[in-house]
Amino acid sequence: MTDRVATAYIGLGSNLESPRGDRSHHLELALEAMMSAGVVTRVSSVYETLAWSVNEEQPDYLNQVAALDTELGPAELIKVLLEIESDIGRVRSAPHASRIIDLDVLLLGESVVDQQGTTVPHPRLHERAFVLVPFAEIAPEVVHPGLGATISELLGAIGSSGVRLFGPGRTPV
Repeated sequence: MTDRVATAYIGLGSNLESPRGDRSHHLELALEAMMSAGVVTRVSSVYETLAWSVNEEQPDYLNQVAALDTELGPAELIKVLLEIESDIGRVRSAPHASRIIDLDVLLLGESVVDQQGTTVPHPRLHERAFVLVPFAEIAPEVVHPGLGATISELLGAIGSSGVRLFGPGRTPV
């Protein structure tokens, strides 16, 4: 824990159904569980995209971004998110494999951390329209602390091709 509250931006993704529900339900479960790490203050709409950077055929992903006010530091927040993924049913079988839920710390305040197991900001944030589109919806003027550009500027640089609106997001109460 730190002595201050910072806003973390969390990327959520799901492309598998499970006995617990469909892709949308997995996103909702993760948002509710994230309340254990702080207060979810904003949630983007849900967007659908093709699986990114994979060679085999996979189901389409649902993606969204949530703003979380938290006192947790980067390593602590990542640990909590990994526990949430596990609780929802994620099994880590291979890099870029389909998943029930994926939770990534995109940014955490102005933190810049690059240590084994903890990298914030997310190293590929600026390359991924499926993250930048929902991020720009809720926080277009947030500045990437490593690149010095706003989320809106980063999105403008790569465009939003392949990202389509799926439905509204809901902030847990």
